[in-house]
Amino acid sequence: MKLEIKPIGNSYSEQAIELILNIQQKEFNTPITIEDQPDLKQIESFYQEGGGNFWGAFIDGELVGSIALIKFDERAGALRKMFVKKEYRGREFNIAQILLEILISFCRENRIGDLYLGTITVFKAAQRFYERNLFTKIEKEYLPERFPLMSADDIFYHLKID
Repeated sequence: MKLEIKPIGNSYSEQAIELILNIQQKEFNTPITIEDQPDLKQIESFYQEGGGNFWGAFIDGELVGSIALIKFDERAGALRKMFVKKEYRGREFNIAQILLEILISFCRENRIGDLYLGTITVFKAAQRFYERNLFTKIEKEYLPERFPLMSADDIFYHLKID
C-alpha cells in the first residue's frame, strides 16, 4: 500500500465528488448536495487560481482523501473539503494529519498566517482532530468579513500559523 498526496485539478472532479458526497450524505446523513458545492466541479478556478490549492490523497491510484485551501485575503485562508474515506481514517494511516501538514506548509510558504474553517456539529471526530492540532474554536461573528461561509457550517475554528 503506497500513499501519494498531490495537488489535483478539474480532471479529478468526479472522483472528489464521489468521495465527498458519500461521506456527507451516506455516512453522516447531511442534507448537502453537489448543487450546494459547485466548487467541486471547478477546482482550478475556485481554489488554485486565487492562490489556494486542492490536494488529493491516493492509495494505489484510488482517491481516499482530500483537503483544500481557499485564499480569501492577503494573509488568510479557509480550510475546506477535508475528508478521508472511512476505511482509511485513524492513526494507522495518518492521512488526515499528513494532509493537514501539507496544507499548513503551503500556508507558510505562501505567507498565509491565519487559517480558518467551518464544520458541522455532527462531525465530532473532525472537531477533536482540529483541536488536537491547536485550532481554537471561535464564534461566527469573529470570522473575517471575507471568510467564505458554507451554509451548513455551525462551528468555526482559527489557527495562527507562524
